[in-house]
Amino acid sequence: MTGNGSYVEALVDEPSLRNYLKETLGEADRYRVAHLEAGHSNETLEVRWGEHDLVLRRPPAGETADTAHDVLREYRVISALRDTDVPVPTPVAACDDPSVIGKEFYLMDRLDGTVVRDEEPERFGSPNRRRQLAEELIDTLAAIHTVDYEAVGLGDFGRPDGFLERQIERWGRQFEWAHETTRSVREVPHVDEIESWLEANVPNSHERALVHGDYKLDNVMYAPSEKPELIAVMDWELGTIGDPLRDVGWFLCFWDSDPLVEALMPAFLDRSGYPHRSALLDRYERQSGIEVVDVEFYVVLGLYMLTAVCEMFYARYLDGNSDDPLYPKMEAVVPDIARRGKALVDGDRVV
Repeated sequence: MTGNGSYVEALVDEPSLRNYLKETLGEADRYRVAHLEAGHSNETLEVRWGEHDLVLRRPPAGETADTAHDVLREYRVISALRDTDVPVPTPVAACDDPSVIGKEFYLMDRLDGTVVRDEEPERFGSPNRRRQLAEELIDTLAAIHTVDYEAVGLGDFGRPDGFLERQIERWGRQFEWAHETTRSVREVPHVDEIESWLEANVPNSHERALVHGDYKLDNVMYAPSEKPELIAVMDWELGTIGDPLRDVGWFLCFWDSDPLVEALMPAFLDRSGYPHRSALLDRYERQSGIEVVDVEFYVVLGLYMLTAVCEMFYARYLDGNSDDPLYPKMEAVVPDIARRGKALVDGDRVV
């Protein structure tokens, strides 16, 4: 095993995983496990087993908020979407027995491609390529939202009635779960005000669609080609059936030429060629047939969710359950996210 010492050892019981792989995939003369330094929520590991190059996804070590890291939910979605227009990795196996490595997990084929996070790939560094990258991203979101979810076996995957109300309640609970740990260090302003505003401004009706839950640039993969080609949508742990504009609002939180959290958001969207939010919303409406209304509500909801997510990061850091260098920065970042949400509540515009 390779990786970051004791924390990686906490993620995988190597002999036990070896036995599982032998029983599931057969004998192999090559075995290697390495921690992939990617993402900030569920843990991602590279597993090589004989001729299989795999990715293992599991929840983080330590205590986690209820339902916040449901990797088996991811596995169900990518299995259902294999033969649709939504590109996903090929699922291999899932294990719901936490005694194997300490948590439930699943395996999928590892893809050859590029996840765009901190840096813009040089081959995409022209105005035309930047526009194509963004169009692939927004077109794929439209493809997710137009999947016939009942036909692919996801008809019982969520409860669209009351979806937005439950989102507000759920992320409020997640924030409070984390804040039980973090409030001894500092408070976060405006959270109660934002929650009250959201509850008072829930749209009366909305579309029903498959919702990714965490759709943004670094949760997709592009092919290793000169022209941007989106080959996989990843990180489906929050997938459900609900209001597709929930995805749109979250996406817009991260598509910002003035990034709020530079370690989580692309810092190069001010370069020539990247479309503005308004252009992407227009394209989304054309591709999906879904009208984007009440956009301020959905972005405020996105920032409210982001406040909770980042507060959970900070709680995990304070509890000693992560070595991610991003997490201690959340002490200052989370209050800034809440202030951005309050500014929208007070009348700032999204587009």
